[in-house]
Amino acid sequence: MLDERIATLTLEIDDYELRPLQSSTSSGWTRHSTVVALRGAGHEGLGEDVTYEKDDQLGFQATGGSHDLRGRMTFDEFSRRLDAVALFAAPPTRTMNRLYRRWAFESAALDLALRQNGLSLAAALDREFAPLRYVVSLGLGSPPSTEPLQRIRDSYPGAEFKVDLSPEWTAETARALEAFGGVTTIDLKGQYHGSFEGPPANATQYRAVAELLPEAWIEDPSFEAEAYDTLTAHLDRVTWDANIHSVADVVQLPTVPRCVNIKPSRFGFVSELLRCYEFCESRGMRMYGGGQFELGAGRGQIQYLASLFHPDGANDVAPLGFNRDVTEPGMPTSPMTIAAAPIGFRADSD
Repeated sequence: MLDERIATLTLEIDDYELRPLQSSTSSGWTRHSTVVALRGAGHEGLGEDVTYEKDDQLGFQATGGSHDLRGRMTFDEFSRRLDAVALFAAPPTRTMNRLYRRWAFESAALDLALRQNGLSLAAALDREFAPLRYVVSLGLGSPPSTEPLQRIRDSYPGAEFKVDLSPEWTAETARALEAFGGVTTIDLKGQYHGSFEGPPANATQYRAVAELLPEAWIEDPSFEAEAYDTLTAHLDRVTWDANIHSVADVVQLPTVPRCVNIKPSRFGFVSELLRCYEFCESRGMRMYGGGQFELGAGRGQIQYLASLFHPDGANDVAPLGFNRDVTEPGMPTSPMTIAAAPIGFRADSD
C-alpha cells in the first residue's frame, strides 16, 4: 500500500509560518493563496492552501501560525493530530475549504518528513517520473469564440486545451472547437454548486458537445435527468472532478468511469489521495490531474504527482504563466520534464 510507505516517516516540527501570495488571473479576478511552511531540524516543508475565498485566506494569514504543532512524530501521527486542530478560527465559507487547508498542512508535513529523512517522494513510493503532458484550461469569453485559444496557440503552437462550458454555447461553438483542434476536455461544470455554480444543465448543449466533439472527455455533467440522458451513448467519455474527494466517491458514481480527474487538494488527506491512485490503477481506470489556480509550491506538487501517476493524461496542470492575466513567453512546452528536488515533495512549478 502506497500510504503505508509514508505513514511511518518521522518528522520533527519546531515552528511554522504562513506566506501570503496573490496574483491577477487570466479570468479577470485576483487569486489569493497561502503557503504553509513547516520548519524543523534545519529543514523546511511547504504546502499551499488553495481555498478560493479571499476572506478565508486573509483570516488564515492573520493568525500568523498560531497552532502549536511542535514535536517529533510519524507522518501518520501528524495527520491524526490535525484532527484536533481548529484550522479555521470561524466556520469556512464552504465545507470544501476544510479539505483544501488540511492538504496544505499535510503536503507541507510530507515535504518536511521526506527532507528530514533524505528521501524524495518518488523514491519513497518507488515510482519514476515521466514527461508530463499538460493542457491549458480556460473559457471562451462572451460571446464564445476560439480567439482565447488562438492567442495561446500563437505563442505555443502545440498547446492543447480544456474548455469550460457557458450558457451561451451553441452547436456552432462545438463545431468551431472541433475544427480548431486540440481540445481534450469539455468541462460542463454540472457538479459545481453554491458560489461556484456552473451553467444550468442543458440537454441541447450536452448533446452538441457529445456528438460534435467526439474525441473529447466530457467532464462533470449534471445529474439532471433530461440532460444526463443525452449522454447515454457517450458514457465511456464521461469523467468526474468536483465530486471526487475519496475512493468512496469514485465507487458511488452512477456508472464506472473509464477516467477521473484527480485534484490532490480535494482529498485533504495524503493517505486518501494515495489510496485513490492505487484504486484507479488496480481497475485500469485512467486519470488526469487538475489544478486550483495554485500560486506557489502547490503547482509544482500537483505536477510532481501527475508525472508519477498519470503523465500521459490530459492534465490540467499547465505552468503558472498560463493562469496569469498575460500569457508568459518561454514556458516549457508539453510534454514537460519535471524539475524535482533530490529530496522532499517539491518541484519547480515554472
